[in-house]
Amino acid sequence: MESGSLPPVLNDAGHEPDDGLGVPAARHEHEPVVRSGPRPAGRPTGRMDAVSEERHAGTGPDVAPEDWVRYASPAGRWVLLATVLGSGIAFLDGTVVNVALPTVGQELGAGISTLQWVVNAYTLTLAGFLLLGGSLGDHYGRRRVFVVGVVWFAVASLLCGLAPNAAALVAARALQGVGAALLTPGSLAIIEATFHPDDRGAAIGAWSGLSGVTTALGPFLGGWLVEAVSWRLIFFINLPLAAAVVWIALRHVPESRDRSVAPGLDYPGAALAALGLAGVIYALTDGPARGWTSPVILAAGLGGVAALAAFLEVERRSRHPMLPLDLFRSRQFTAANLVTFVVYGALGGALFLLPMQLQRVLGYSPLASGVALIPITVLMLLLSARAGRLSQRIGPRLPMTVGPLVVGAGLALLVRADGGATYLGGVLPAVIVFALGLSLTVAPLTSTVLAAASADHAGVASAVNNDVARAAGLFAVAVLPMAAGISGAGALEPAGFSSGFRAAMLLAGGLCAGGGLLAFATIRTIRRPGETAEAKQRHEEHEPFMSCPVSGPPPRRAVAAAERR
Repeated sequence: MESGSLPPVLNDAGHEPDDGLGVPAARHEHEPVVRSGPRPAGRPTGRMDAVSEERHAGTGPDVAPEDWVRYASPAGRWVLLATVLGSGIAFLDGTVVNVALPTVGQELGAGISTLQWVVNAYTLTLAGFLLLGGSLGDHYGRRRVFVVGVVWFAVASLLCGLAPNAAALVAARALQGVGAALLTPGSLAIIEATFHPDDRGAAIGAWSGLSGVTTALGPFLGGWLVEAVSWRLIFFINLPLAAAVVWIALRHVPESRDRSVAPGLDYPGAALAALGLAGVIYALTDGPARGWTSPVILAAGLGGVAALAAFLEVERRSRHPMLPLDLFRSRQFTAANLVTFVVYGALGGALFLLPMQLQRVLGYSPLASGVALIPITVLMLLLSARAGRLSQRIGPRLPMTVGPLVVGAGLALLVRADGGATYLGGVLPAVIVFALGLSLTVAPLTSTVLAAASADHAGVASAVNNDVARAAGLFAVAVLPMAAGISGAGALEPAGFSSGFRAAMLLAGGLCAGGGLLAFATIRTIRRPGETAEAKQRHEEHEPFMSCPVSGPPPRRAVAAAERR
């Protein structure tokens, strides 16, 4: 698995997941859908009245019914296929890369710091531009930006597969992250803008389920491709999938955009965030090898910190900020994101190192190491929605306390996954405990983030939480190996790596436990700002269970206009 790459959580109640792509959920009530080409089959037809015409023009209170597709129609199935395949290539890529890292390192002569960059180059650009990607779709058309992202991702995947050396692979991975930042917000935004409100829950549920299948198959497929053919094929496999997505999208997916969105895009904020993260992560990753007093390391680290400080100042002054700082005035929102940073940072670092331990120390093949991690996906798919319902009944504080403690115990148990350990005795028990704790953590944490923001800001709140989780994984992949002594030219030698791996798992387990204690001290059961008791009850009756915030695109909420009326 790629660092922090975990399966989307299914909503077994069949309700729509929450918004997480940087667009307030309530805004979709006002979204017009701009069509290009003939009207797809399967839509309600009929004469528009004045209100419908007003809606169709983008000035009325809702999307015209004539612009929606139904879930069971041919048009609906084409839209769903395009969005599932589009997001699927990003999800698939996210689950196969870590399985291939040991083989990549051997064939390209890459050390631990280079392998860190193979993961972090992608995560860095994805985290830096994800919110901007969602805004671009709102402004210029979701289908257009989605297709551009898919093509961009495919070209970058080709460059990854053709990379003659490690430096070229890292550069191509950074480009791949930009493509993912463009395509991932669009997949669910297209579903929301296109499907009839009565069918959006079913459509997003199908999207989540099929994406979960993709995620579950990723480690197995990636391990098989690496073992049977070459690690390069894990990137080449994206090309035919991308071609199919582009053809389906251009032929069958209608264009949509948000005419009510505020003018202007936060390009300076996106650039400063990416530069700041890049500088700091470069210093943390290459500092052990170059020396902490190296002028290059000092310039990158200090420059990165300065860029991040400038980013915060730009966001404070911007009329259309990428990161609305007002959200952090909520103590509950701030606390939940601190817990996210601690817990998912530990997870990101641990999941980066675990496949290498399985292959280099325990002697697993790429296929076997991929299969070894499948229980995490399976248990999350089975249990996360139930944990969400438990959190609704008793409040998030207890699940968010116990869950990270259990995850920490699972990570600590991984110290038994040493040379000579069997899968049943040394790996599987730790993986199961880890997955059980993660299942208990994900849905309550995401719901707490959303409950701490007003309903109008649910989307951007979830998107911020998503980026916090990605940034945490970014820092963890850079820092955890160094803190555990896995650095330098001999870092990947089995004996030294195994010793560092045990230290890293204990550190990561301690961080997760600390996240649980932080949740116990700071998290409270609260009602959405401005939410009445009646609205809270109705919200809980329809409360969805979100994806893990580091699983790529978090699903969005679209509260059906019919329900609000």
